Amino acid sequence: MPHRLLCVTAHPDDESGAFGGALLLAHQAGAQTRVLCFTDGQAAHFRGDVAAGENLGKVRRKEMAAACEILGVTQHEVLHFPDGALYQQSFQEMVAIVVDRMRRWRPHVVLTFGADGGVNLHRDHTMISAVATAAFHWAARTELFPGDLPPWSPSKLYFSSTPFVSVRDRPDLTDSPTTPWSLTLELGELAERKAEAFNRHHTQQGVLQRVGKDRIRNLRTERYLLAAKRGISGVSEDVSMLTDIPVDKD
Repeated sequence: MPHRLLCVTAHPDDESGAFGGALLLAHQAGAQTRVLCFTDGQAAHFRGDVAAGENLGKVRRKEMAAACEILGVTQHEVLHFPDGALYQQSFQEMVAIVVDRMRRWRPHVVLTFGADGGVNLHRDHTMISAVATAAFHWAARTELFPGDLPPWSPSKLYFSSTPFVSVRDRPDLTDSPTTPWSLTLELGELAERKAEAFNRHHTQQGVLQRVGKDRIRNLRTERYLLAAKRGISGVSEDVSMLTDIPVDKD
């Protein structure tokens, strides 16, 4: 059976900007990849020529579908939670959804944001980190969220690590604490395909303009922290996202 990877995100474009390299490398290695996105980005500051609200959400869903095709994503799903307000939603409800998808899709590796909130310290990213982390640990426990699906225990959980912090109109946050890393992915020629995927998010081109060309070059490298792993070991023992993963289970 092929390796399976699940990426849990908050907004369309997260899959490309934050995790695009890992998704491409996983696809290239023959893994099945899935992306679960909690909002359709209807409250985004950058929107191109599209009005905010429902219309923007519809456009961003289409943009994400186009980006996922370039990234070789096996399946993606966009939920209907409110953009910018995940901290006000039911934590239990959101965890239950991720637990359900983990039990259905049975991923070996899970990717999500670190608790810092990623490059822009977005509170939605922080919430997704907490939700995905709880689901990673609880999906294998039959007493939590019981149902018809058998429990599932993914092998590894990774947090993305940002190479810099850039929060709009908040230069005082530049030196905020961020997630360290234990794994570095050099994308090489795949960096161009990652950029191509992000460019499918036409409404979000203002993000690239704001961040600047020098910092965009940092996106050619992706960094991840091994946040949890089945068994007991030190972080230094980690070698890869897609190797040394037990696949004896379906």
